[in-house]
Amino acid sequence: MLSEKALHQLGKVELHCHLDGSLSLPLVRRLAQMAAITVPSSDEALRQLVQAPADAKTLMDYLRPFDFVRPLLQTKEALRLAAYDVLAQAAAENVRYIEVRFAPELSMDQGLTATDTILAVIAGLQDGMAAFDIQAQALICGMRQSRPELSAAIFQVAGPFRGQGVAGADFAGNEADFPPDVLTIASEAAKKAGLPLTFHAGECHCAANVYQAISAGATRIGHGTALFDEPAMVQQLASENVAVELCLTSNLQTKAAASYAEFPYPALAQAGVSLSINTDNRTVSNTTLTREYALFQEHFGLTAADFARINHQAADAAFLADEEKAQLQARLTEDYRPLLAD
Repeated sequence: MLSEKALHQLGKVELHCHLDGSLSLPLVRRLAQMAAITVPSSDEALRQLVQAPADAKTLMDYLRPFDFVRPLLQTKEALRLAAYDVLAQAAAENVRYIEVRFAPELSMDQGLTATDTILAVIAGLQDGMAAFDIQAQALICGMRQSRPELSAAIFQVAGPFRGQGVAGADFAGNEADFPPDVLTIASEAAKKAGLPLTFHAGECHCAANVYQAISAGATRIGHGTALFDEPAMVQQLASENVAVELCLTSNLQTKAAASYAEFPYPALAQAGVSLSINTDNRTVSNTTLTREYALFQEHFGLTAADFARINHQAADAAFLADEEKAQLQARLTEDYRPLLAD
């Protein structure tokens, strides 16, 4: 068993981390002051506003803290600070590469354009990369419940930033009522803009959404929780080299998985599906990447060799240029060499 200190020190790749769900409490206070929004004086009371309940009944119940955070991220300065803040947290856990996802439309309530939001987040990521030993890109989210034409327009704007701070495109939000096949206009716009696709899918007990997401062109699946009893679909992911971004704590919170026994990791790993381990939302789920690794070790018996394999798979699935991907793989090899030599 690896100690918590050893897990903390592991080199890591994170592909599924939401900007607005991962703000530290000190930054939440600073952003609230900047926005002239009153927040509770005690950290415990503030946590009640920005963290989902451990026993959230549904995905929509889990998503409520985002309503509180939304007004805090309506300026370029706030978005820049937020991106830096997330990188500071990730770098402290030895994350070598992270893709931070956010939805521009959620920061356009007070006059910012999609371009404004993208440039601000990229600037914050650049600040973080200058300050810490970490590489990062932004993933641009379309919100499923919004008009597909709006997401399409945002992806069109994001396209020129591909490889210049933007990694690709994603769809988040109400999956149950807005499956991938109603998002065709937006997903086609993302592909036309040259943005590789990942899709939140299979988080609402709806395995068919995973199939639809792959059909729409997704090369990565966010969550994929419903795959735990879908062996044929698991084999399809393996054969088509579609990676799955695992988010253990949040899936248990939202009841996407009723228990550890219903989490799809064992089936996916046995089939050889490429995987990554992720926080999803550091603050909303009150977790860290180190804690997620500890849970995988405790409940699924992962070893140092397993963590090395998964991080190499995550690096391979990252929306990076080949040269950057090779550099990341080499860094991970060096990170894990001492552990694997024992």
